[in-house]
Amino acid sequence: PFRPPSPQMAALSLSTSALGLAHGVAPPRGSPSISMMAKATGKDTLIALAEEQQIPMGFWDPLKLADKDFWSEGNDATVGWLRHAEIKHGRVAMAAFVGFCVQSNGIHFPWDIKGGILGDAATALSYGDLSAIPAPVDQWAAVPTAGKLQILGTIAVLEYVGETLEPHYMRGGKPGFYPSLKDAAGGGKGNIPHPVPLDLYDPFGFFEGDSEEKKARGRNVEINNGRAAMLGIFGLICASKGLIVPGLDSLGIAQATAEPMSYFGPNDAGLPFVENMLKFDIASFGQPQ
Repeated sequence: PFRPPSPQMAALSLSTSALGLAHGVAPPRGSPSISMMAKATGKDTLIALAEEQQIPMGFWDPLKLADKDFWSEGNDATVGWLRHAEIKHGRVAMAAFVGFCVQSNGIHFPWDIKGGILGDAATALSYGDLSAIPAPVDQWAAVPTAGKLQILGTIAVLEYVGETLEPHYMRGGKPGFYPSLKDAAGGGKGNIPHPVPLDLYDPFGFFEGDSEEKKARGRNVEINNGRAAMLGIFGLICASKGLIVPGLDSLGIAQATAEPMSYFGPNDAGLPFVENMLKFDIASFGQPQ
């Protein structure tokens, strides 16, 4: 079974960093990163970022997305959207990569995900039961529908709070910045109807006194690590579905039977539209089964 950390896992960490063009470092002290970014706009912002992030081939945009004008909002807004999307996907990928490693090693919460002390013991489902399933993709497929809906609802609330921030990241706001949940709660701008004790970012206030230079360096490190994680998690998922992934084939990753690109699965067929969705074969590009 896949049980990092190990020499193989160390090699994997290095290979994904190389593939993701992520050195995990930012420019040396004294670099003009903050002043450069303050003056750069649109595509120039991405070119300046590529230099700061020390990407080996420099600015690389084979699809020419940085020259586009999405939704007729202007190039500056388009670049803001692209930057925010990359940062958000990188954060999710970093969490997913760590989660895949944790789940592959049988690490889990010690309580029930369904049932519990006050529930029906006959239908109870513990995190240990899910952890006994070898493949993380199959573990997700076994999560009860109510649990998946709760996660989806939480994501919707977080998206709402982030998208209502002013200024918006497409209107001069900082891409990747997430507002305070504590400020959004209790009738604040985010209109969360109940108090929130901790923020999503820096919940314990460890980084409140950081300088702008240190924050800028941290953002670049985060972006580079997020790029590596996006490649890493997709490599793990592909390997778990039997595809040949150089560097991962020898790790003994448990093979999955569930569809990794589907949020809902056969266990969720009672939800609207899910049953019809399951009639299509993703591998055959939507051809009915």
